[in-house]
Amino acid sequence: MSPSLLLTFLCGLLFIAGEAAQVAAESGGVDDKEVLLELKRFLVANNKVNRGGYEAWQESGQSPCLWRGVGCNRGGRVASLNLTCSTISGPAFGNFSRLSALTSLDLSDNSIIGALPASDLNQCHSLVHLNISHNLITGSLNVSGLTKLRVLDVSANRLEGGVAVNFPAICANLTLLHLSTNNFTGNITNMLEGCTRLEYVDLSSNNFDGELLPDIARFRKFSVAENNLSGTVPWTMFPDGCKLQSLDLSANQLVGSFPDSIAKCTNLTYLSLWGNNFAGMVPAGIGKLASLDALVLGKNRFDRQIPQELTNCMSLQFLDISRNMFGGDVQEIFGNFMSLKYLVLHHNNYTGGIVASGVLRLPLLARLDLSFNEFTSDLPQEVADMKSLKYLTLADNNFSGRIPPEYGRLAELQALDLSNNTLSGGIPASIGNLTSLLWLILAGNQLSGEIPPEIGYCTSLLWLNLADNQLTGNIPPEMAEIGRNPGPTFAKNRNDTSVFIGSNECQVMRRWIPASYRPFNFINSVLTDPRTKKDSVMTGGNCRNIWDRILKGYIIVPMCTSSLSVGSLPGYVQLSRNMLSGEIPPRIGTMQNIGLLFLDGNSFTGQLPRDIGRLPLVELNISRNNISGPIPSEIGEYMCLERMDLSFNNLSDELPTSLFKLTELVLFNVSYNPLISGNISTTGQFGTFDEQSFLGDPLISLDQGEPAGKKQPGEEAPYVTAVERSSIPTAILV
Repeated sequence: MSPSLLLTFLCGLLFIAGEAAQVAAESGGVDDKEVLLELKRFLVANNKVNRGGYEAWQESGQSPCLWRGVGCNRGGRVASLNLTCSTISGPAFGNFSRLSALTSLDLSDNSIIGALPASDLNQCHSLVHLNISHNLITGSLNVSGLTKLRVLDVSANRLEGGVAVNFPAICANLTLLHLSTNNFTGNITNMLEGCTRLEYVDLSSNNFDGELLPDIARFRKFSVAENNLSGTVPWTMFPDGCKLQSLDLSANQLVGSFPDSIAKCTNLTYLSLWGNNFAGMVPAGIGKLASLDALVLGKNRFDRQIPQELTNCMSLQFLDISRNMFGGDVQEIFGNFMSLKYLVLHHNNYTGGIVASGVLRLPLLARLDLSFNEFTSDLPQEVADMKSLKYLTLADNNFSGRIPPEYGRLAELQALDLSNNTLSGGIPASIGNLTSLLWLILAGNQLSGEIPPEIGYCTSLLWLNLADNQLTGNIPPEMAEIGRNPGPTFAKNRNDTSVFIGSNECQVMRRWIPASYRPFNFINSVLTDPRTKKDSVMTGGNCRNIWDRILKGYIIVPMCTSSLSVGSLPGYVQLSRNMLSGEIPPRIGTMQNIGLLFLDGNSFTGQLPRDIGRLPLVELNISRNNISGPIPSEIGEYMCLERMDLSFNNLSDELPTSLFKLTELVLFNVSYNPLISGNISTTGQFGTFDEQSFLGDPLISLDQGEPAGKKQPGEEAPYVTAVERSSIPTAILV
């Protein structure tokens, strides 16, 4: 065959091949559209109300490449599918493998349940990116057929069992592996040996065991927090060329000394050893980590002598050496960390040395936590000169004397927790200068005198707890202004990129946001390790994310007004168990950001003001006062009210029928109001309350016609119903 004929023949073959490829691509594109429409029908059938962008996918006309969440390659084939945050519930779709050109699949942040369709997923041979995180997926993890994977994220699900079947099958190209916050088990010591390209590994919050992987220094980020690893960390763990930028070994069972060879990880910015059994000297080699931002050494058994070399960490902003039981005075070395913004030293049995240590002179310090120690004497006035201070926690010590009026100079202060000391005297009027204050927690002291009306200037103050003191006088009407406008403070926090959320933040959250307060009771699920029922650290990111949203004012729970839920953060006012008196001021009804009002255990008199019905309350407790008159019918407008305790007062007249509209009510107690009357139906929501809600109320009749209050006041009477007693918030939770 002549060269010209051969060239013509080859060109013809190429043309035919091109035509065939185009036809195949077009055919594949049509098949892809059919699969996507099948997926849409599947999702619509399982999601009757709330649906994501997939609902707009149209059967006719438009190419699927233009559909929301769909990405195509140059040949017009579906290459990526992003259905994150699409309010998907129900089981997972089982035909993704028919999208034969699919390289990226993201189903994260939905409510997908049940087991993964492993037989289908393992046929997605082109997949390089798989993200199914933050769902409710159960069963085992088997994606061993996905040999091209670079990114695998299955975090925050309910997966369980071993994962060894996936390794080394998926190792060849894997660069990111995120398995955190599941119930995986098994020995991981040599699990990732074949994953030579792996850089980012998060195995935290599982039940993995064994010893620490011997070659973690080759990763950039490695977290194995909240597992059951044991053994020591040898010197050879951190060789020359260590690539680590972030290392989290917290909440395991590691023992022994921690090696100075960590100094070879010169790129390290985050190091957490929290919650192990490390002992001996804090490694001096940490002082060579010039880029270190955060160092978390809490809940170990380190020696109280801190190496001077650590002050060479010129970038260090967050330092936690809490729960090491150092005793004695606060070490003076802490006053030399001039770059520090957050210093956490709670639970160390310190007895003194706050001023002498120099920590109050750190120029950038924004958070100081010295709670749960054994400090005595007066509160240090020098705190007032800390111009950058935002969060001050001196709770659970033995401080005495007065609250220094000088604290009113802390213009940036957002949280002041002095609870559970033996402080006396009055609340200084200068507290009104703290216009950025979000939390004021003074519960559990011996404070006396009246609540200063200047507190009304604290318009950011959403969370106020003055319970268990000896406060007297009336509630000042000006107090209705607290929490009226926290927006400016939240705005400042949103613009502050330096906010560190470090170890044990769940503990602070438990004190400042009562976890059993129903608008926040979901916090219980992230504060407690479901495996051990013990306090959890925030390694899975749950506490970090919730705390960040609270500080920035982002919605985490709805506020309720009448029948509508609107976006806001519910605040609280807790004045329980003081000696307050007088009438409850009608102006209290203007506190539109308050979801919990606790006035129980005081000596309030007069009638409940009708304006109280304007509050967006979820909980109301005015028990054990001297309130008289009728229950305002306006209380029946609290469409989100879940708990109401009016017991041990002098309320009278008939129960307003509007109360029977409170369909969310789970606790109702009007016991020992002998002048209150009415017939209680056993149908509807009030049918869930028995005679325990009406003890000592002889004029109340249940549906059966029997008087409800046969028990005499002299007998031991429940404060709330027996079923609900354990879930009522205390004055302050620790």
